[in-house]
Amino acid sequence: MPLAPNQRRRFLASFFLLITPVLLAAQTQPEPSTASMAVRLASIPAVTGYEQAMVDTLLRLLSGATRDRAGNAVLTLGQGKVRRLVVCPLDEPGYVVGNVRDDGYLTLRRVPGKVGPLFDQQLEGHRVTIQARLRPVPGVVGVRSIHLTRGRTGPGEDPFTVDDAVVDVGAVSKAEITRLGISVLAPVTLSKRPHAYGDNLLAAPVSGRRAACAALVSAVLRAPRRPMRTQTVVAFAVEQQLDERGLATLANVLGPFDETLVVDGGPEALGALQQGPDPETSARWEKLGTTHRWSLPFSYGGTAVETVSLADVESLETALAGWIGGRP
Repeated sequence: MPLAPNQRRRFLASFFLLITPVLLAAQTQPEPSTASMAVRLASIPAVTGYEQAMVDTLLRLLSGATRDRAGNAVLTLGQGKVRRLVVCPLDEPGYVVGNVRDDGYLTLRRVPGKVGPLFDQQLEGHRVTIQARLRPVPGVVGVRSIHLTRGRTGPGEDPFTVDDAVVDVGAVSKAEITRLGISVLAPVTLSKRPHAYGDNLLAAPVSGRRAACAALVSAVLRAPRRPMRTQTVVAFAVEQQLDERGLATLANVLGPFDETLVVDGGPEALGALQQGPDPETSARWEKLGTTHRWSLPFSYGGTAVETVSLADVESLETALAGWIGGRP
């Protein structure tokens, strides 16, 4: 039975009284803090060549961002004759499933890229995560039996390498592995467990690069939405460790640029951002124009406890916000 006009007005008034607080709350929802953004990005695996999940997250965070043909996340701000690029690499060294054994164990192969001499040794006896087709699957890398090796090893024993790694995910057959959605070439990383400790410190694998990208995301989210006299392209590049393929696409497809700023982590003492020219990148990719590099310092680089100062991350965010807004 249709409502009378006065009943309809009372109903609509009551409805808007109920829904308005919800709408206002949604509009005034605060942006995530830079620290929480650093933790969030440090929790997401992005092995070189397998950065899709990370890029998906960035596309959800940055309204208007798109994925280019290389897989980079790209957002364009402002208009103008002067064109600038600010880019943060996303990828990290890691592994893929090399083989599925009949007994349900997995073997690994390392993805191409630069790693330290102790990188593989971090795997032994530690938890890993396999990015399976259905969901992430936890596993653990086995260790040699001390009972079977006691008295048979010596100072000249070869160190643990990826070829020694055998991953147990709780399966006992290939069929169980298949049901878990794990296949050959599924990416594998140490389990991501970012840990805040000490005086505003954050430890996680590749935390320097992740926190640098988090600072760039936060700077974009907090940038004033006003007309800019320059066009600034904000990008998060894939496959930096694979001949800089993502950066090459940005240069060759979106370039030329007048100026480029590369944002990344760097093995320096905590407490001071490193800012300076990057002639090597300028020479390699001429379409990037004059290139500078800003590095977020980290300690214990290349380990599971790579550490950054969250105060440094906030300083980098402030500097990036100024650069995006037009200040040099």
